[in-house]
Amino acid sequence: MDMRDDMRTAAPDRDDNIEKLRELAKGLHVAMLTTQGEDGRLLSRPLGVAEIEFDGDLWFATGLDSEKVREIEANPQVNVAFASKDNGTYISISGRGSIVRDRAEIERRWKPGMGVYFKDGKDDPNVCLIRVEAQSAEYWDGPGTLAGKALHFLMTAVTKDPGALSDNQRINLQ
Repeated sequence: MDMRDDMRTAAPDRDDNIEKLRELAKGLHVAMLTTQGEDGRLLSRPLGVAEIEFDGDLWFATGLDSEKVREIEANPQVNVAFASKDNGTYISISGRGSIVRDRAEIERRWKPGMGVYFKDGKDDPNVCLIRVEAQSAEYWDGPGTLAGKALHFLMTAVTKDPGALSDNQRINLQ
């Protein structure tokens, strides 16, 4: 591990790290959830985010009959990725997934837009939740304005360092 890797690993202050991720993820409503298939292949799918809790958990609604439910039950290690090219923010969260079938929890986390995917809305017997307990994350937060993007492009060309003017950190969420 080189010195730059050490510099990018944030202090283990979980609350500050969760707050930083919450700020970066504001307005990012679709994530790519990566699971591992039975044959070992990694599979990524887009999912609408139901909620990013204060404590760092991510919640998604899905169907009990979906492949991702079986994959998470067989191997709970998952990854969730967000991307916003508009503001230059990219987030990768590694964690432990679990399937939540509790009707009260589904009721609590239900958002009106989820009804598009379930015939009987939140009362559909096929509805369940995926809870991802974040364990670690890495983010890249670049310049978001047009002027910032132009300066970033110029600095990258001049310094040959694509990280110039951007912020990249690995953070521990345990």
